[in-house]
Amino acid sequence: MKAAIIDDELNNVNNLISLLKQYCPFVNVVGTALNSDEGKKIIQNNDIDILFLDIQMPNKSGFDLLSELSSYSFQVIFVTAFDSYAIRAIKFSALDYLLKPINVNDLIASVKKAERKNKKEFSDSQIRNLLTHIGELSSEKENIALPLLNEIRFIHIHEIVFCQSENNYTIFNLANGEKIVVSKGLYEYEELLPDNMFIRCHQSYIVNKHFVKSLNKEGAICYIQTTSEKNIPVSRARKDFVKQKLMSK
Repeated sequence: MKAAIIDDELNNVNNLISLLKQYCPFVNVVGTALNSDEGKKIIQNNDIDILFLDIQMPNKSGFDLLSELSSYSFQVIFVTAFDSYAIRAIKFSALDYLLKPINVNDLIASVKKAERKNKKEFSDSQIRNLLTHIGELSSEKENIALPLLNEIRFIHIHEIVFCQSENNYTIFNLANGEKIVVSKGLYEYEELLPDNMFIRCHQSYIVNKHFVKSLNKEGAICYIQTTSEKNIPVSRARKDFVKQKLMSK
């Protein structure tokens, strides 16, 4: 596999090259750059499979670099210091990232994941979704990428009525009646979905407040009824929290 590394710190570039040689010897680094402009030339002049891309760089960020490209026929692995906004955007588009300093096991896992994918498969739509996400001022305009077995579905978050946990899977219930099963835990989507729209009402459920018809109580049992007449349980511990969230704008 051919790879390029773009990072504004030479020590980071050399460290990643060393780690790849030692732990992922099948990855051949064909070019490195210390800024976005030089990195763009490397991408355009090489048929790479993986791009290791720093996000925070002087003058132009990694996101700026991607926005200048017309197509994306490679897998992107972002390499970044912790940045909650950037990481949320990356996860929202089902892309991969490594935190600095790089953990060897995380690096191996990310490279293996990229290796399993066809380099042209999904990359273009995922990166375009990421750039749209970065550019949006309102989180309520976002599409979320749901990785399935043979495709990645991009769902507008306004389409989601509620999410349900089932073992290590999350079931997305959409307004059109469709159900999409994703092999990721509910907690991951609780972090991604905007909390001004979605409410964790139960250990196994997250509901979109825009589809809530009523909050009901029958004896000790509390539940939400959606506009599609679906009853979603509300745990005792979250009852007051849910009521407060539903009454807020």
